[in-house]
Amino acid sequence: MSRFDFTPYRRSTVGFDRLFDLLESQARTSGGDNYPPFNIHKQGEDNYRITLAVAGFKPEDLDLTAQQNLLVVQGRKRDESDSEGEMLHLGIANRGFERRFELADFVRVENARLEDGLLAIDLVREVPEAMKPKKIAVNGQSTLEIVKNHKPDKEASAA
Repeated sequence: MSRFDFTPYRRSTVGFDRLFDLLESQARTSGGDNYPPFNIHKQGEDNYRITLAVAGFKPEDLDLTAQQNLLVVQGRKRDESDSEGEMLHLGIANRGFERRFELADFVRVENARLEDGLLAIDLVREVPEAMKPKKIAVNGQSTLEIVKNHKPDKEASAA
C-alpha cells in the first residue's frame, strides 16, 4: 500500500495539524479488519447516523463511549456455553470488536438503539451561538436602524 505524504501541505498551512494527524492515522489503521460492517448516512444539514451490523449481539454486549471528537463502539460476546445442545457450525461471527469514529467539533451522540441486528447511532452537530455567523453593522448602525432608515425608491422619488 502506498502512503500519501502530507509534508508539502503541512509547510503551507497553519492550524490543520489535527486534520493531517487524523488522515495519517486513518491510513495506518485502515488496512485490516472490516468487522463489523457499517454505514454512515447524512440525514440533514446537521444530523448523521452510523449503522453497524452487529448480528448476534445483545444490548448488554455493546459498549459505546463518546468523548471529545471520538466515538468508540465495542462489542464483547458473552460466553453462551449454557445453551442447550452442541454447536455443529458457527457461521455468525462470534468475536469481539472495537470501532473508532473520529467526530468533528461540536458533533455529539444523541442516542443509540439496537433493532434487528443493526446498531443505529444518531449524531447531531450543535454549533454554539458564539460560533454561528452573524451580521456586522456598517458605521455602527444596527441592522434594525439600517432597515428603518432605508426608504424604498417610490417614497424617495415622491419626497
